[in-house]
Amino acid sequence: QVQLVESGGGLVQVGGSLRLSCAASGSISSIYVMGWYRQAPGKQRELVAAVISGGRTNYADSVKGRFTISRDGAKNTVYLQMNSLKPEDTAVYYCNADVSTFNTGIYSRRGYWGQGTQVTVSS
Repeated sequence: QVQLVESGGGLVQVGGSLRLSCAASGSISSIYVMGWYRQAPGKQRELVAAVISGGRTNYADSVKGRFTISRDGAKNTVYLQMNSLKPEDTAVYYCNADVSTFNTGIYSRRGYWGQGTQVTVSS
């Protein structure tokens, strides 16, 4: 089993910054992709940013130039540095990881979600 634990959410004023962290733990063999999604009230969950194991990154157009995703492979941790925050960035942010595990002779690969962390940007 794999657990994703997020931290770093909170309340910030427009133009401010926050840094989210997500640490993966458990019977991890490999992590292929780690990313952040967000869901605002009444809206669908959307991809914010993702980083692939080779280092390639992908961002939603709405956050390009303001958010930066990074990953520490040794710690199985992904970070999301959010700058120049806007009210429309207000949402619950979820960590997601595409992980393979090898436990008691059984190989498995699937996506896992964190519990979510609230980010609120006040104007």
